[in-house]
Amino acid sequence: MTAKADFTAAEWELILEGPPSAGLIVITAQRGGTLRETLSMAKAYGEARQQHGQSELLDEIVSAKPAIDHTRYRSFDELKEHGLTHLRDAVALLDAKATPQELDDYQHFVLHLADKVAHAHREHDGDADGVGDAERAAIVSITEALGAGTP
Repeated sequence: MTAKADFTAAEWELILEGPPSAGLIVITAQRGGTLRETLSMAKAYGEARQQHGQSELLDEIVSAKPAIDHTRYRSFDELKEHGLTHLRDAVALLDAKATPQELDDYQHFVLHLADKVAHAHREHDGDADGVGDAERAAIVSITEALGAGTP
């Protein structure tokens, strides 16, 4: 079992920044619904906390308050580029230090969070489930960055 103690402070910060980065990428991909989408990100963390005990690593990740400084990016493209880089780096780090199941748990949590954010606000250009085209494209980019297969 891998735990927070197995990582340096900088490595742990990178791992913690991945999920909220993915959420912020989806939130900013399309206008509207920012408050609902932000609340849905917090709800995804809460749901993961309720499944406490299935993965020590994921338990420690979701017990931390999600935080990301969105003000340091000048544009959506810059935020997306840096967020996807954080996700790729986090996955590479987890691949090196965590078990395959823990990496899989992390990838699934990030994708669940991104999906929950996308579904929090019905987009006018969305399909029957209300997910907008830009949000769907953001989720595809997140999935690719995670190396997790199809969304």
